[in-house]
Amino acid sequence: MAVLQMQQISICALKKSRKQILETLQRRGVVEIADLPPEDSIFQPADAAEEKSDAERKITLANQALDVLGQYAPLKGSMMDMFAGREALSEEEFARRSDECEQTLETARQLLSHAKAIAEGKAEEQKLLAQLDALSPWMGLEVPLLFSGTRTTAAFIGSFPEELSLEAIYQRLAELAPELEAVNIDLISTSSDMTCIFLLVPRKDSEKAEDALRAMGFTRPAAPSKLSPVEQKKQLEQQLSQVGQAVQNAEQAIGQLADQRQALQFLADYQTMRQEKYEAIGHLSQSRRTFLLRGYIAAKDAPALVSELNASFDAAVELSDPDAQADVPARLQNSSFATPVESVLESYGLPLQGEIDPTPIMACFYYFLFGLMFSDFGYGALLALGTGLLLLKCKNMESGLRNMIKMFFFCGISTAAWGIIFSSYFGDVVNVVSRTFLGQEVSIPALWFVPLDNPMKLLVFSMAIGVVHLFTGLGIQLYQHLKHGDFKSALYKVIFWYMLVGGLILFGLSTDMLVSVLQLSFKLPAAVGSIFGWIAAIGAVGIVLTNGDSANPAVRFAQGLYELYNVTGYLSDILSYSRLLALGLATGVVGSVINQMGAMGGNGIPGIILFVLVFLVGHTLNFGIELLGAYVHCNRLQFVEFFGKFYEGGRRKFQPFAVHTKYYKFKEDTNHG
Repeated sequence: MAVLQMQQISICALKKSRKQILETLQRRGVVEIADLPPEDSIFQPADAAEEKSDAERKITLANQALDVLGQYAPLKGSMMDMFAGREALSEEEFARRSDECEQTLETARQLLSHAKAIAEGKAEEQKLLAQLDALSPWMGLEVPLLFSGTRTTAAFIGSFPEELSLEAIYQRLAELAPELEAVNIDLISTSSDMTCIFLLVPRKDSEKAEDALRAMGFTRPAAPSKLSPVEQKKQLEQQLSQVGQAVQNAEQAIGQLADQRQALQFLADYQTMRQEKYEAIGHLSQSRRTFLLRGYIAAKDAPALVSELNASFDAAVELSDPDAQADVPARLQNSSFATPVESVLESYGLPLQGEIDPTPIMACFYYFLFGLMFSDFGYGALLALGTGLLLLKCKNMESGLRNMIKMFFFCGISTAAWGIIFSSYFGDVVNVVSRTFLGQEVSIPALWFVPLDNPMKLLVFSMAIGVVHLFTGLGIQLYQHLKHGDFKSALYKVIFWYMLVGGLILFGLSTDMLVSVLQLSFKLPAAVGSIFGWIAAIGAVGIVLTNGDSANPAVRFAQGLYELYNVTGYLSDILSYSRLLALGLATGVVGSVINQMGAMGGNGIPGIILFVLVFLVGHTLNFGIELLGAYVHCNRLQFVEFFGKFYEGGRRKFQPFAVHTKYYKFKEDTNHG
């Protein structure tokens, strides 16, 4: 319900107890370690860079090994796995598994070795396949590609970069080297982009033949062998089989190590904890026999931790109030109803010192406005039922994800309630189904009214909600000024604005023009409107006279007039709540259009099938789009309109030294105080 009071904690203990104390603090997760002042003659900064680097290297090794298992021995999972959360370990189980980490490191190295063998084997396979592919045009050759002739003859084995006939080759040779008398050419193979030949000439004519062939674009094989192509193919196929078997053996070896996945996951978490612990050591100061730690802790958590440290270690623990200039982190504590929307506040900024935590008030408006914008019983029931089942089934879900799902659960309840109020059940599906397939239209009456039939009424209601929302923000600002004894600011910055804006609204409700435009069924008496008109005027004068800060009276008056001009900002803020009307109508209108499209097939079997298909596809899309729209615009109304009236924020979040693991967590220990 508030921003927790933070205290500064200082711990001085024997250096031999440093590891155990840090592990205790890490498991409890209630202390944020802060940097200490510059070193003095006794205490010097602690250095654990080498140990931290070692832990980071082992984290990388464990994660790489897990990636190998994920690639070659993947787990079969489902969408529900993301909601399962981390497995909880007792401190005894954690200690037992940590003793096995060295053995697990060797397993990780084996996995990486097997993965390297697979990668090298597959690269070799590609190389051998490329050689086989290059050898295929020469399978009709009975001599090795390296054959160069005999004592009296010269042999040329190679190819031309085009498709040529035997006659064309002889003709080109005759044109380029007419002095050649004895030439024998065997056509080995042809294709659209290559012609392979085996040519024999007398040894004395070899140079002339080579010059002529080169002029024709003749090239020799890239990697000739002493074996014939047939023999070379057999050799390559044998090598390919051996490489394939080696790859298969490595993959099987990886599969046999798949049962070590949990051990590798624990290794990654264990080394992550070590890395964070050594990083924390870098914030400490130490002498030859002692060390000093300083940080922040919530006042409510301090007694239990101090008691545990005093009982388990020879440590001196001191608690004190932080300095006013200290960079104290913020930590919130709210009810289960308000906690889910803390993430919304955090995305804007946590309360500064002296500001209240607006989360409980914001939560009420957030769920209310979200439901009003989504406003369909069917959509709300699906949202609440789906998130509710997740919350019931997945008890071990991570807190951040659980809070987000719980937020949408409350939003779903609000949406369903507004759907009943406005008689929106997947749009007008009840009316359409009864009219199309039952022959008689049946409808569920609205508890209040149907927005599609009376949109102006919803617009007025939306703007009225906006006024309440904005005035609540001003009320929080008034409370903060009064809490700090700043009565002048309470009058100048809040009460005068209440008088001006509230007076103008009530004055307008006494005029025929505004009542007619808004189609209201009531009108304030003129005398009442006159009174509120004077109240608004007093508020305006007060704003002009009190909101300047210059020593020059003329400049101060001008500043007041400029501040008064901000009344137009209130008008635009109130009008921005018309998005409640827009999104609420959009949900119903699109849903009704989908239903009408589905009913176009009539009341026969084909019509029923068409309706079901259109209903499922159309409402699924509408559900997703409107859900996103309600979430985005609901956040905007909080950030811009509501927070803009009282809230600054920007304080950093409390980041305790804790267990930030991916796969495992500690079971809650209720015996430490």
